[in-house]
Amino acid sequence: MRKIIHIDADCFYAAIEMRDDPSLANRPMAVGGAADRRGVIATCNYEARAWGVRSAMPSGQALKLCPDLLIVRPRMEVYKEVSREIHGIFREYTELIEPLSLDEAYLDVSDSPHFSGSATRIAQDIRRRVAMQLHITVSAGVAPNKFLAKIASDWRKPDGLFVITPNQVEEFVAALPVSKLHGVGKVTADKLARLGIRTCLELRDWERLALAREFGSFGERLWNLARGIDERRVQVDSRRQSVSVETTYDQDLPDLGACLERLPELLEQLSVRMARLDSSYRPDKPFVKIKFHDFTQTTLEQAGASRDLDSYRLLLGQAYARGEKPVRLLGVGVRLTDLRGVSEQLELFAH
Repeated sequence: MRKIIHIDADCFYAAIEMRDDPSLANRPMAVGGAADRRGVIATCNYEARAWGVRSAMPSGQALKLCPDLLIVRPRMEVYKEVSREIHGIFREYTELIEPLSLDEAYLDVSDSPHFSGSATRIAQDIRRRVAMQLHITVSAGVAPNKFLAKIASDWRKPDGLFVITPNQVEEFVAALPVSKLHGVGKVTADKLARLGIRTCLELRDWERLALAREFGSFGERLWNLARGIDERRVQVDSRRQSVSVETTYDQDLPDLGACLERLPELLEQLSVRMARLDSSYRPDKPFVKIKFHDFTQTTLEQAGASRDLDSYRLLLGQAYARGEKPVRLLGVGVRLTDLRGVSEQLELFAH
């Protein structure tokens, strides 16, 4: 029996904008393109959703629904960096992570040793750490498979946790509307409704063969989902591009000297992580990351530099000079060359 967690950040882009500029909170706001340039809404906060504003909606239409809507231009590099930080937290519990987007991922914690293997407590701790370290919220669903974990994460949004234990699957799925099933869009839901099928309990009355006649190969999938069966594994994404460690300090580090004092312990943690890498990776460029007290941040790397203490000191000094403000987070890391990918390319050219 697998233990799957689905994590979904709450109005991710908008949450980051409200975090970085508190004046945006408690008013309808969205992240997206300008209405006069035929832009669309990428995401919006819950105040805007109350007016009917939704992601992928044209910005002009959103402004008609909510005239007071403030539309902020996206800052994709910031969102990507926050996503990397969230995934850094994930990796402390499991390496079996399947990202679906910057703000959403599946985690397989079936063999995780944390919290005596309790997926619920792992999900609680991930939510706590994201809130504490990044000052945004994520919702989580815990279930025996991906299909149910994704439904569960949406059950108590925003900032919620919902758990479906193996013993609860039968009863929970029976009451589910078929529109909630993975892969059932409006067209399929309408066809099911015409056949008198609105819940999974009603769907269970149909034989596999009858569903296959009506829906082709998707009929088999419908038969399984109606019974809470989903054998899809968490697909670990691409190969690692870097290895790093970072620490958020309870009290801001006041100056460069205080930052330099923390460097040896960070490099020691990094060496432990580096030791876990297999031989298909080659360490490459060293990098440092600084997040200042006002949440502005910078990352600096240098090709050809050594990965010793002096090199990291030099990088840290240069990065700190970009802000020269108290520091709340320090990180050190190494970019990686994927030797497996290189060898595959060489084999391709050899043919």
